[in-house]
Amino acid sequence: MRLGKNQRQHRIAQILKQESVSSQDHLVQLLSAEGVAATQATVSRDLDDLGAVKVPTGGGSVYAIPELPTEQVAPDDHLRRVLGEWVVAVGFSQNLIVLNTPPGSAHVVGSAIDRSAVDGVLGTVAGDDTVLVVATEDTGGHRVADFFCTLAGLNEYGEPAPLEENS
Repeated sequence: MRLGKNQRQHRIAQILKQESVSSQDHLVQLLSAEGVAATQATVSRDLDDLGAVKVPTGGGSVYAIPELPTEQVAPDDHLRRVLGEWVVAVGFSQNLIVLNTPPGSAHVVGSAIDRSAVDGVLGTVAGDDTVLVVATEDTGGHRVADFFCTLAGLNEYGEPAPLEENS
């Protein structure tokens, strides 16, 4: 059976709490045994989204999801993917950055930023279509906004870069 992304990720989290899963292929097999269809590529993205990490054990290493949200660090590729997909505009003032998203998407972006432990970011507050990011005074909003624009593929004004025309 095909599960929605959130349902599948919830099931993966449950499996990782109950089983020692040493590889993505092993996780695909465990899901399949429960009747859940998923590819290795899908499982890989799900593990990234969940903040899963490999932890050493006596006989190798297994996937685990850190218990504390502050221990869940998303890789830069995940943050780049989330910002590139969901952030449509970026603005800043002093040490505040505002990220605009489509309606209902701000929490995804805020969570990805929080889990990525971006240098100079104190935290985020997400609404429906807006994420407020608070930067440290030393770092400042301009530097963090530039970083987010780069990851999101936006120009220096925080807007989508114009498409180049084929001549």
